[in-house]
Formats: sequence, structure tokens, C-alpha cells
Amino acid sequence: MRVLLRSLLLGLMCLGIPDSARAQGVNLSWGDCGVNGTTAQTFACDANSGAPLALVGSFVPPSGMNEFLGLAAQIDICTTTPTFIDWWAHGTGRCRGTGALSTSFDFTSGPFSCVDFFAGQAAGGYAYDVSFGSADRARLRIQCAIQVDSRGLVDPSNEYYAFRVNINRTKSTGAGSCAGCSIPACITLTSIQLFQPLEAAHDPELSRPIDRNFVQWQVGVPNCPSGIPAVNSSWGKIKNLYR
Repeated sequence: MRVLLRSLLLGLMCLGIPDSARAQGVNLSWGDCGVNGTTAQTFACDANSGAPLALVGSFVPPSGMNEFLGLAAQIDICTTTPTFIDWWAHGTGRCRGTGALSTSFDFTSGPFSCVDFFAGQAAGGYAYDVSFGSADRARLRIQCAIQVDSRGLVDPSNEYYAFRVNINRTKSTGAGSCAGCSIPACITLTSIQLFQPLEAAHDPELSRPIDRNFVQWQVGVPNCPSGIPAVNSSWGKIKNLYR
């Protein structure tokens, strides 16, 4: 009987019966969350229009996130070139300007593979720093929050959408194009920090990959991932995003 019970328990474990939670951490993929997306994005750099290329970040929270309000994420882009390439240079005065990259926290129109806690209510934005840490890198910092009355529980047994980064195809070819579209890059989600009201005193920072915390652009970067240590954010920065 003891042998039979042991065999039954082992069988249940192998079936992957849901436990109290998946391992907490972060995922980064092209197109959708985690394993529902892809690890690499290729683009022939032969068009300046078309659907944006979408990076999707997601997370599995730890326990104790009963009043989730918002998050801050850090993404590093590394091209392993002597200087950072123009196609990935976003911002005022940069080759791609301020309109080729945007962030969104609205998944009400899909995809629907992970849980959408924000339900279209989150407000946020981003900062993009070229040559952050070294000449071949940039850092994308993303923040968002919902109104305090909309705070709520995020369950450790679920994976949640965190953000979408939309990358337009503008200036990829022809006159006025930005050099380097075809050069491979490694994109690493360094961390996602989750925020609750100050009195909760529990704003965990997640950096462990669930399935993967990095993706490739055009494929071919050695030693990917290649992130830079994260810099903690503060709730003071996040609360300014309230509408």
C-alpha cells in the first residue's frame, strides 16, 4: 500500500497539478506574454510602414500583493557595436525621433493568453537613454499605475501582462533611413518592480526569469542576455502617473 501511495503522489507531481503559485518572476517575448510569444524577431528592413513590432513584458507576482497599483520596469538594449546604432536611437534629436517607440498597458483588445489586471485603466510612460552604461547600449524605463480606488489583488498562480512596447518600422529603408536596422540586438528585461500603497510596505522587485527575460532582434548577439544592474524605482515616481 505504501508503494502504491508513493507511486500515486509521484504521478500527480508529474501531471503538474497547480500549486500555490508559479515561481515568481518576469517574462519578455515578442508578440505575446511568455511562452505564448517568440524569442526572436526578424525584419527585412525593407518597409517604413506596417504593423508595429511588439515587445510584451509579463510577471508572476509573489504572495502578499493584495493592493497592487502599478509597476516600473527596466529594459536594456545591447547591440555589441562600437557605438549604439541609429535605428535603435530614440528620442529628441535622435535618428528615430520621438514617434517610433511607444508603450501601452492596454490589452483589452488582446492578446488574451495572460491575465490583464489593468483592464485599460493604467496610465504611464517611458524614458529612453541612449549609451546607458556603455556606448553599445540603451536603457528603456517604463512606469505605469492605476487610480488608487482600482487597486486590487494579483494572484501568484497567474501570469499578468505588464506592458507592451510598440516599435514602428519608420526610417528603416530609403532616403532618410536610420542605419543599423539589420544589426542584431539583445533586449533584456532587467526587472519589474511592483507597487502597493505606502502603508503596505511591500513593493517587491522581480528579476528572475520565469521562462525567459530576454529576446533577440535579428538574431546573432553572442552572450545574450547582457543586462546592466537595475536601479530601484520609488513609489513617489509612480504616484505622479495617477489620472
